[in-house]
Amino acid sequence: MRILSGVQPSGRPHLGNFFGAMRQFVSLQNEGEALYFIADLHALTSVRDGRELSQSSRDVALDYLALGLDPKKAVLFLQSAVPEVTELFWYLTALTPMGLLERGHSYKDKVARGIAADAGLFTYPVLMAADILLYGSDLVPVGKDQVQHLEMTRDIAVKFNAAFVPGYDPADPEGAKSGKPGILKLPKAYVQEGAAASVPGVDGQKMSKSYGNTIELVADDAATKKRIMGIKSDSTPMESPKDPESTPIFALLSLFASDTERAEIEESFRTGGKGYGHYKQRLHELFMETLGPARERRRRLTEDPAYLDDVLAAGAKKAREIAAPVMDAVRHAVGTGRRTG
Repeated sequence: MRILSGVQPSGRPHLGNFFGAMRQFVSLQNEGEALYFIADLHALTSVRDGRELSQSSRDVALDYLALGLDPKKAVLFLQSAVPEVTELFWYLTALTPMGLLERGHSYKDKVARGIAADAGLFTYPVLMAADILLYGSDLVPVGKDQVQHLEMTRDIAVKFNAAFVPGYDPADPEGAKSGKPGILKLPKAYVQEGAAASVPGVDGQKMSKSYGNTIELVADDAATKKRIMGIKSDSTPMESPKDPESTPIFALLSLFASDTERAEIEESFRTGGKGYGHYKQRLHELFMETLGPARERRRRLTEDPAYLDDVLAAGAKKAREIAAPVMDAVRHAVGTGRRTG
C-alpha cells in the first residue's frame, strides 16, 4: 500500500497543524510505503519571495524529521525536485474540463476572500492530481475539506485513461473484467480518524496563521510560555465555577491530557477554586512534556544542514524511481515517449 501526502511550506507549524495532520502522517509511515513531499510548487500561489519559500521548505522538512518522520521508513522530498510532476501536470491539464475546476470549493472560497484568481490557483487541483497519480498512490490522507480535491483527482485519472487506454472501462478501472487497466491508478481518500477537526487559537477562533492566533511548535521557550499564558479568558474569580466552553484553555488541555485528567480538569472548572492561570500553567507543562523532545531534536537537526540535504536528495531520487514507470507509460500513451529500434 502506497500512502502519499504533501505539506505546503507556508509559515511555521502550530498546534492546529500538529493535531490536524502532522502526528497522523508520522504514524502512517508504519502502515505502508509512505511518500511525503514539501509542496513548494503549490506554495507559489501565495508565496512570492524566493528566499522565504526556500527557507520555509527546509523548515517544514526539519519539523517533520523532529516529530519522528524516519527517512528509513518514509520518502521525504521537495515537490520541485521531481520535474516529472510538472510534465504530468500539463498532460492532465490538456484534458481537464474547465467546468470541473470551476466547481472547486477551495478556489471559489479563496477568490471570495479576495485572493487573486490567478491561473495557478485555478489549476491547483490538476497539479495536486499530478502529485498523487505520478506515484501510483493507493491512499491519500486528507481532511474532510479536501475530499473534493481527491474526487477531482479520480475524475481526471478516469478522463486520461479513457482517452489514452484503448478498451478502458471506467466502471472497471483496474481491468479485472476487461483486462485493460488504466495507466493512472485511482487513489482512495483516507479521512484520518483521531485528527482534530478544529483546534482553537489563543483567541478562541480556529487556530490559523491568517488569524495570528497560533501556538507554534518550535518557538523558543520564553515565547511559547508567554503565548500560552496569554490565552483568552474572562474575569471569573478564582473561587467561582467556570464554564469549560467559555475559554479555549479547556479545549487545548483536552488535546494533551489523558481521559482521566481531562475529566478531572472539567470537574475542577465546574466546581471552582482554581484560577485560569493554574490551567494555563498545566497546559504549558503538557505542551513541553509532549513536544519538548521534538523541539530538542529540531535544534540538533538545525545544526547539521548537510543531513537535511542528504535526506531530501535521497528522497527525490527514490520518488523519481517510483515515478519513472508511470511516466514512461504516460509518455508513450500520449505520443511523446521516445521510441528505440
